[in-house]
Amino acid sequence: MTALTRLLAAVVLPCLLALTAVAAPAPASAAGYDDDPDPLRGLLLPPLDAVVGLLAPIPVPATPYTGDVCVDGADACIDDVVARMQARLGGLASRCSHSAVFSLAYLRVTENVRDAVRSGYFDDRAWLNRVDAVFAQMYFDTTSRWASGDRTGIPAAWRIALQAEDDRAMSGLGNFLLAMNAHINSDFPHVLAAVGLSGPDGSHKVDHNRYNNRLDSLYAPVFAEEAARFDPTFDDIDAGTAEEAVAGVIMRGWREMVWRNAEALVLAKTPAARKLVEKEIELYSALQAQLIRTFFVAKPAKRDAWCATHGAA
Repeated sequence: MTALTRLLAAVVLPCLLALTAVAAPAPASAAGYDDDPDPLRGLLLPPLDAVVGLLAPIPVPATPYTGDVCVDGADACIDDVVARMQARLGGLASRCSHSAVFSLAYLRVTENVRDAVRSGYFDDRAWLNRVDAVFAQMYFDTTSRWASGDRTGIPAAWRIALQAEDDRAMSGLGNFLLAMNAHINSDFPHVLAAVGLSGPDGSHKVDHNRYNNRLDSLYAPVFAEEAARFDPTFDDIDAGTAEEAVAGVIMRGWREMVWRNAEALVLAKTPAARKLVEKEIELYSALQAQLIRTFFVAKPAKRDAWCATHGAA
């Protein structure tokens, strides 16, 4: 039942809403969508947010964080992550590495999280700081090990994504989607399980869901920046403003799946049960990666020539 619930919440439900919401008027004053310049986004995402909000978290006891990254939950944790990401992006962009695409996107998301935390957007500031820092550390560790030639323990989704970057045979959008899938669907459940799904005041799922609306504001500017610097075809999908609405639906499905997989990790009663959940996470993210790898193959000549002129901007 747990696996079925996660499937319905993260895959079937978003697809059904995407198909059916077009037949219903959007709420006149849905929070965060008033006067939305993208009418399809305003039509699809408010009802989807309403349903996601009804998917209550499974009761999970509060557990102390036992790691050594951002133990105090201070704002300086995100400042350090941003600085490390800026340095990493500078090196990747200077040589037009295909890894620069996700590096840029991840930097912009992290800057957005930092600003949201400091504006009081989230209920638990320290928890968000810690989640951000632990999540980023997994990325730094994985990419550093890959660059050094160490493939031990690297999840399948990351192996596919990083090999595609090395092969220089994907479109910029393909590289972006591969790395996003690996970091979200493979890494994020483990991060949430380690940092904690609940605190003294209850579940953190409200804060987890709340960030969906912030992500909506990033798709257009990040896609435009990627196209301007690294791959001029990055935002060439001929879907008009539907691109942002589709991205919002997909990301809500992925993030809901992440939460449910984290719950399954925490609630596993035996090492064998936890191992089974880990295998489910590995399989799901790897299958997503294989699909993306198939559909976004591209020759790099035009992309690399463009980056040589514009990438260091």
